[in-house]
Amino acid sequence: MNELLLPSGTTLVVATDDGAELAVTDLGTGPTVVLAHGWTEQREVWAPVVRRLLDAGHRVVLYDQRGHGSSTTGSDGCTIPRLGRDLRAVLEAVDARDAVLAGHSMGGMTIMSLATEHPEVLAERARGLVLVATAASGLGRGRLDRFAARLMTARWFIALYRSPLGPRLVRRTFGTVIRREHLRLTRDLFVACTPAARRQWFEAMGPMDLRPCLPAITLPTVVMVGTLDRLTPPHHSDALVAAIPGARLVSFDELGHQLPLEAADEVAEAIRSLTCSMQPISPAAEGAPSPAGSH
Repeated sequence: MNELLLPSGTTLVVATDDGAELAVTDLGTGPTVVLAHGWTEQREVWAPVVRRLLDAGHRVVLYDQRGHGSSTTGSDGCTIPRLGRDLRAVLEAVDARDAVLAGHSMGGMTIMSLATEHPEVLAERARGLVLVATAASGLGRGRLDRFAARLMTARWFIALYRSPLGPRLVRRTFGTVIRREHLRLTRDLFVACTPAARRQWFEAMGPMDLRPCLPAITLPTVVMVGTLDRLTPPHHSDALVAAIPGARLVSFDELGHQLPLEAADEVAEAIRSLTCSMQPISPAAEGAPSPAGSH
């Protein structure tokens, strides 16, 4: 069995109020989990976590963010407020209730955007949050960002990623535990993202500041980070835990930004801990990297 293949489920298209069409997959039965993926990725990046949640008896809903995978980009384009509005549309379309919302990287920003744009929806439909390798602010790098944004649509740049060298170019998004299939998947998803969405989302995240919403989040929250995360380094997770009342930090030694792939067991267990009456997170599976610290 290839755990990187997303199991089949019910598929639907959710139309947003600005004309975007979001591709959604709804699988399994039981306590509901809704997953939001990161920048230049797709639903498939969650496949290892989805399989574990299904085996544990959960309903899992996940979707392609606008401009990614099978989802289109509406007239509003790619903005941080749009992330939260799109998540609201998905939650309402599948009638998610008492759900755990988990977001990786830009997916975590999606959840925080929902808390900013529609706190009443968060309160009505969610019971807990898992924020994985993400940040609320502080990602902008000034002139360097303007140069990087131009690269996002450069043909030679994407051709380089499509080449045999491509998987090596995404190596820095991982920690010390590397699997070739994870590198290939990350590269494939990056080049599959539309050039416009790749650049627009990158530009949107630079000046983003979602910090004002954090103190008002009252749901149980787990924040997860790898100590070698170079895209959203650990100090971003520390800031989330400091700002969200009662949030717990789970840190993984020697892992990087791609925790849904690098630590699928632990991410799935963190999600399950919030669907099962806040039972404590179990120790890492034998042979898997152990958390560096949790509080």
